[in-house]
Amino acid sequence: MKILGIGVDIVENIRIHKSIKNINFIKRVFSSSEILLAKKITNKKSYYSKRFAAKEAFSKAIGIGFRDNLNFKDITIINDKLGKPSFVVTDKIKVIVKKQFKISSFDFFLSISDEKKYSIAYVILQKK
Repeated sequence: MKILGIGVDIVENIRIHKSIKNINFIKRVFSSSEILLAKKITNKKSYYSKRFAAKEAFSKAIGIGFRDNLNFKDITIINDKLGKPSFVVTDKIKVIVKKQFKISSFDFFLSISDEKKYSIAYVILQKK
């Protein structure tokens, strides 16, 4: 197992809180499944802030940022029954990672945390 990339991002929650008042921001950054789940969440500021940081950290871990046809909506964060976050690895993500690293088998690891003022996400991309 070899680490191919790491990414970290921290976001000021008030910035995202202001941004999510604009529905166009939400539609541009978050996937439809993330938006649907947010409707069930009481603390939307925390929910969206953590996911925004995770998407930024993801783009840093693969080393291209948001270019080469990678958009915020291409990255979806889900949680298992116990709350552990992970990414939905779509065919588009597979193609981007394969092109960038010349590999076909990989894993992403995601850790997200927040406090009152900030949310942070850490991503590791590992070759299987």
